[in-house]
Amino acid sequence: MIDFYSIRTFDEISEFHCIMPMINIPSILIQGILSYDQASKMGHDSIALNVVQSRREKSVPGGLRLHQYANLYFHARNPMMYRIRNNRICILRIDKSICTIAGVVYTDRNAASDYVRYLSVDEVQSLVVN
Repeated sequence: MIDFYSIRTFDEISEFHCIMPMINIPSILIQGILSYDQASKMGHDSIALNVVQSRREKSVPGGLRLHQYANLYFHARNPMMYRIRNNRICILRIDKSICTIAGVVYTDRNAASDYVRYLSVDEVQSLVVN
């Protein structure tokens, strides 16, 4: 399992993961992976935990509200996956070239955490040994 702090080079990242209800897959093939806000307007099923969603009303410093970002994970086997394991879900494998899209924000833990650190691509690159 890749942990944010174990990454030494971007070459170690083979892909990102997106955890999604299977029922949303046809729409995702047309619309792409959407933010929480965008998906809720489309009537997508959500696997989001309500207790966590209220914590996601905060904003990324200098950026958007958390609900305005699409969530991807370094590894799908994480606490979120454990909590929703009984749902009909799909893990989408996302090419790591997503890193090059302007506005990508990394976090060193769950973005709703009080102790989260938000990082730009440049900040992540300065932390890893190239």
